[in-house]
Amino acid sequence: MPVSVKKLHTFTGHRDSVYTLQPSGTDSVFFSASGDGMVVKWNLDTPDEGELIAQLPNSVYALHFHGPSGLLVAGQNYAGIHVLDWKNKKEIGSLKLNGAAIFDVQSTENRLFASTGDGTLFVIDLNTLRVTDRIKFSDKNVRTMAVNEKANELAVGYSDHHIRILNLDTLTLKYDIPAHGNSVFTVRYMPGQHYLLSGSRDARLKAWDIKNGYSLAGEVVAHLYAINHLDFSPDLKHFVTCSLDKSIKVWEAAGMRLLKVIDKGRHAGHGTSVNRVLWTNHNNRLLSASDDRTISVWDIAIDEDAR
Repeated sequence: MPVSVKKLHTFTGHRDSVYTLQPSGTDSVFFSASGDGMVVKWNLDTPDEGELIAQLPNSVYALHFHGPSGLLVAGQNYAGIHVLDWKNKKEIGSLKLNGAAIFDVQSTENRLFASTGDGTLFVIDLNTLRVTDRIKFSDKNVRTMAVNEKANELAVGYSDHHIRILNLDTLTLKYDIPAHGNSVFTVRYMPGQHYLLSGSRDARLKAWDIKNGYSLAGEVVAHLYAINHLDFSPDLKHFVTCSLDKSIKVWEAAGMRLLKVIDKGRHAGHGTSVNRVLWTNHNNRLLSASDDRTISVWDIAIDEDAR
């Protein structure tokens, strides 16, 4: 299946590693956050202009767009979460947590989940900005989360190499999976499918069969070094992974078949770790964020008729 890749643009302006990307309610608009504490809005229709939404004192690893309210939630390292009215560039609330790094923020309805570096998963009421629950299964980092509302489950990846599946309502433990040989950096449910994908510091990509008690359904040594993140194409037929090895890889979702490697040598890709990917609905554009302080915009064309 031929895949053509073209680098369209590079967003610059961050002064430190770019750790996270988030969509908005508009296909062309997205957000980034960085080690410089800046939260920035970008528009793919006007690629030379970034707009500063917030300047926070510490690094921001986690950013979450809360669809029902249209608000943006930033996880500021060692200082808690900040709720941002990004349209008016205004902080409308903040909450101190435990002083540990915040690695991920997810939500369902008006509940926020914040994962932290001391192993605590915080549950927060977005309306009141109060902690309603603290869940701790490990002293190791809680690195990543994924919500599956259809199955009423929350998947949580830890630095103790485990993935833990929680009941979304009660937050009780349903499955404890010794999933990888190192920290689990990313978990994502395949939309419309009964699989959970996970990527780890062990460079392995794994698929877990939800209907069969999260049994292992597939495994690939996907990169040379840690897999930092993955995201799905708008048509859900493909996904991309990104890595500490500086590359982005395009995969066919069915069978986890590798289709394309995007790197510095062949495509003027990133020269350092690629931390985050976001495959947008805006003309199928793929975004990638890196330790090199830039965000790249890629045109990915996949000829599905040719095999």
